[in-house]
Amino acid sequence: MITNGVTPAGRLMPWACWLDNRRTSASLHSMPKLSIRDLRVEDREVLMRVDFNVPLQDGEITDDTRIEAALPSIKHLLSGGAKLVLCSHLGRPKGEPEARYSLKPVAVRLGELLEQDVFFATDCIGAEVTAKRATLGSGEVILLENTRFHAGEKVNDREFAAALAGNATVFVNDAFGTAHRAHGSTEGVTHHVEKSAMGFLIERELEFLCDKLESPERPFVVILGGAKVSDKIEVIGALLEKADALIIGGAMANTFLHAQGHRMGNSLLEADKSELALDILAKAEAKGVRILLPVDTRMTREFKEGAETKVTAPYAEGGEVGDDWEGIDIGDLAIEEFCTEIAAARTIVWNGPMGVFELNSFEKGTKEVARAVADSEALTIVGGGDSVTAVKKYNLGDSMSFISTGGGASLELLEGKELPGVAALTDV
Repeated sequence: MITNGVTPAGRLMPWACWLDNRRTSASLHSMPKLSIRDLRVEDREVLMRVDFNVPLQDGEITDDTRIEAALPSIKHLLSGGAKLVLCSHLGRPKGEPEARYSLKPVAVRLGELLEQDVFFATDCIGAEVTAKRATLGSGEVILLENTRFHAGEKVNDREFAAALAGNATVFVNDAFGTAHRAHGSTEGVTHHVEKSAMGFLIERELEFLCDKLESPERPFVVILGGAKVSDKIEVIGALLEKADALIIGGAMANTFLHAQGHRMGNSLLEADKSELALDILAKAEAKGVRILLPVDTRMTREFKEGAETKVTAPYAEGGEVGDDWEGIDIGDLAIEEFCTEIAAARTIVWNGPMGVFELNSFEKGTKEVARAVADSEALTIVGGGDSVTAVKKYNLGDSMSFISTGGGASLELLEGKELPGVAALTDV
């Protein structure tokens, strides 16, 4: 028996988005979990988990995208009269305070974006924080200090979660980037409030990563890059059941090429995953899914900006990466082939760069693929931190249908896994 896309064991069905026709037509899509749209928050203390894990340099925010992504939900709650308490992590502190990971600069920036005062608490739990929260008026907001300054956050300690929930009666999770973690601020707090709901950001993530991929318009093409086959083996397995074609670039393509017997020189690859790569290719062929690997590779002797590069001959004609060379990008013929495939697609999911795009000398493959995705008339979904970074680098964000805010979370959702931060929310 399966109900609302969840198996009796509590696992989400792969690709299911829990459609529920009882939801109003005003909703962009339907979910079995309570939405921020369903809440009445006037004069109520609301705890909201946001993803303010922004990059900092010398105490200054270098990219406020994640703060801006949370604004629709924050403004909705404040306009509804909530006494809003925000919590988030930042960086990777080891369960104790570290000044460089303080959220204080975020509070300042959030206040600028909201054009109102944002109070800041120097901790996320404790008597002083409780007292500050008690002074909040309707339409006011406070940002708590980094939740990962306490070891109880990552281990989902019950006492920590209860203290974080405090006197809040409602919890809103809008931190999709951490929804795949069962932490105190994502899962634990839901056991200490009356209602828990998803924010607009999570709602939109699920709309694109679930609803729109439930029955994708075809051809459905997936572009995968990055370093390791092992990191994406599960999502590849899931996509073989759904996609028409998989384009594979980045260092993970080197593993496949190596498995096929091609000489890859000093290229980054997983030699111990050769059998796994060949098994994937065999399964794809059996299922009628085309896997496109680079037919040539751009390589260098020096891993630095301005280094000399050249492209191998096509592998079908004996091309190889020399012993003292390293593959750092897909080659020119591969770019042409990949872009042709992208142009014919009607649904595209892109996760992972084609090479070391961070250096301009090695960026051509990623740049051209990004442009091809942007120029496509297909539904285009971009996920994964490096892919998103590439889209921003080339100013192509406005040309994409949707850019996901969660790397690990989006991959796990594509794999058909349960996201604890969503599963814990109140059922409709």
